[in-house]
Amino acid sequence: MTYAVTVDVELPEGGPRLDDLQREGVVSLLRKGLDSIAVIEGPDGMEVDLVDDVITVHPQGARLKLYVDAPALEFAEDAAREVVAELLERSEPLTAWEITRCGVELAPEVLQESLDAADGPDAPPADPAERARRHAAGKSSGDTGRRDDTDVADMRRKLRSLAPSLQAFPLTSFGHSDDEEKRIVSREAAEIAAGAVVYAIDLLVDELFTDLAGLEEEGPTLADTDAPFMILDELPRQFAQQYSVLFARRLTVTAVALTGRLTQPHFGRLSCVAEELLLKFLVGQAEATADLYELLSEEVETALQVFADGVGEDMDHEWLYAPAADGVGKGLVRDWFIPFGDEGYVHPYAAHGDSDDGDADDGGAADDDDDDGDGGGDQELPG
Repeated sequence: MTYAVTVDVELPEGGPRLDDLQREGVVSLLRKGLDSIAVIEGPDGMEVDLVDDVITVHPQGARLKLYVDAPALEFAEDAAREVVAELLERSEPLTAWEITRCGVELAPEVLQESLDAADGPDAPPADPAERARRHAAGKSSGDTGRRDDTDVADMRRKLRSLAPSLQAFPLTSFGHSDDEEKRIVSREAAEIAAGAVVYAIDLLVDELFTDLAGLEEEGPTLADTDAPFMILDELPRQFAQQYSVLFARRLTVTAVALTGRLTQPHFGRLSCVAEELLLKFLVGQAEATADLYELLSEEVETALQVFADGVGEDMDHEWLYAPAADGVGKGLVRDWFIPFGDEGYVHPYAAHGDSDDGDADDGGAADDDDDDGDGGGDQELPG
């Protein structure tokens, strides 16, 4: 089975943020280390194959996505954690860095094979947050697979401290009220949910940048490659021929604009279909994050649902996931960036409609005409 293991490593607490030059250096160190590895020695001498990897570096640390062949989820996690810990130890500038997350997701193509083959209530769900819950529930009840209580407590404090950053949405947007009769969830649950949304912003934007870098290498469209992607693979598959490099750039810019508004006092409303899709992914990422740290109680899950329902009322994107008779979606994905009414704000880069990125006939060939600031400078292409 192929597993995608996400490993987050961060600078020591209180350390200075990485500048552009330092980030390039970190990429070089990690790339050199990973390129020297073909097989990871897992528990009891078991060999785990390293199939592919993606490195993303940001001002606070780095994220490594390791695609490994392993007989079980626990072996994949253990082997990935061990190899990253060894990379940090061998690289003197990184020895003080800490692994803050090591979790498994099924590689998208393997997940789809499982969905196609499975029948009945045990089929793995398509929703990434639900998959994360099932992975956690499927782990043994012993120490293996459980997070240290200190890690859980630290993440609880971190998420609660992040909640005020979501300036556009007070705790009432997550179902908490000082009025007991109106209260749906406790203050703690609302703060954990709000903090998880803020925490998920970095994850969402980083994964979009990584997808963009990967598509530039593997494209020109999603339909032309079997490479795994983190966000693009979650989009309606029948439009894959239209998911070009320019589309990925527009989606990334829209995500930056959307998440920026979340942390400002006045959010307004969702502005276009693309923002509706991005909100869906953001909430799913927040839910998966809370679950990863064993914080996804029924109250927290309810708080995230209250938030999603309030922000995403009258969601127009659900029909995009309806299966197409011939497997090809109708319409143009560039229309997903058209503002809802005169008050809808869409970033000018995403809103302009004078190119052919949504034309299924040309497969997005117009995307390669320039490289206008796609943000790929901080990213490493899949190894």
